[in-house]
Amino acid sequence: MQLPVSSSRPVKGQPLPRGPVFGWASFERINAPNIDSIEHLPHTAFTTSGRAAIYQALLQLALPSGSTVLVPSYHCPTMVAPVLLANLNVGYFGLRADGLPNLDSIDHASAASARAVLVSHYFGFANSLAEVRQWCDARGIALIEDCAHCYFGNAGDRPVGAWGDYATASLSKFLPVPEGGLLASARRPIAPLKLVRQGFKAQIKGWVDVFELAAQYKRLTGLNTMLATLFGLKNHLNQTRVVGPAPKSDDSAAPDASSMMHYSDMARITLAPLGATSVLRAMLPRGRIIAKRQANFATYARHFAQVKGARPLFGSPPTAVAPYVFPL
Repeated sequence: MQLPVSSSRPVKGQPLPRGPVFGWASFERINAPNIDSIEHLPHTAFTTSGRAAIYQALLQLALPSGSTVLVPSYHCPTMVAPVLLANLNVGYFGLRADGLPNLDSIDHASAASARAVLVSHYFGFANSLAEVRQWCDARGIALIEDCAHCYFGNAGDRPVGAWGDYATASLSKFLPVPEGGLLASARRPIAPLKLVRQGFKAQIKGWVDVFELAAQYKRLTGLNTMLATLFGLKNHLNQTRVVGPAPKSDDSAAPDASSMMHYSDMARITLAPLGATSVLRAMLPRGRIIAKRQANFATYARHFAQVKGARPLFGSPPTAVAPYVFPL
């Protein structure tokens, strides 16, 4: 079970928000010292999503077609689909109890054919990748550091993202933006991504989505009622245009490698991020995001320490990270 620890607070009668929600409080400045961020790495480029950033990292590496990319056995389809789209093969490695790669699980043949390895910081907890970095360097294998869960943090004696040849992250898991991903590197300049700017209609929809969610969770005191009325009218008009039931899909079967493309919505990976994402990313302070996530994690830790049969995967409140979820 993964319990959300975002800075979003609940509203009576509403389900918990699935991610960060924009509001006046988003501009509150709170000091969060000694916690770095992947966005502070020397070389950065923004994409529409974390999976788009993984795809762009693979293009930056310019691997020969058919090369093998190793990914963790505990993964989601959005980690595999970019590899397939880049015309590369997927291999897998096991994990240790701390979430780091079990390098002993990689057989000689897999290691010999691999040209890159994708290593994740799970749940928002950054770990030193010194051992993985040494393993990769000894074999001439590129390291992509997946920071989708870990936009903030210190990974041992380096900032999160600084161990990899490239690092990737997801903005929308930590910032109240409609979409967004990040490709970064501490060691390699990033060649231009040649992304396509999204059209006027998409740009407007991005802002509408931000403010509609804010109004739904009553985050804009003084504007909530007006915005809720406007968005209610919009949704009513949209519903009247529906001419039939939505097509049904069978989601009961677990996706295999070839079907992961369908589950991962890779159609937007060549687009530039929306203007709403760029503006909010530049405007909003980060300290409140970190402090709220740490406080929520600590609340979960105190509660579940008393619950019989519950075993937090990481029980100590974090000091140098901004957790993504509380793994239980």
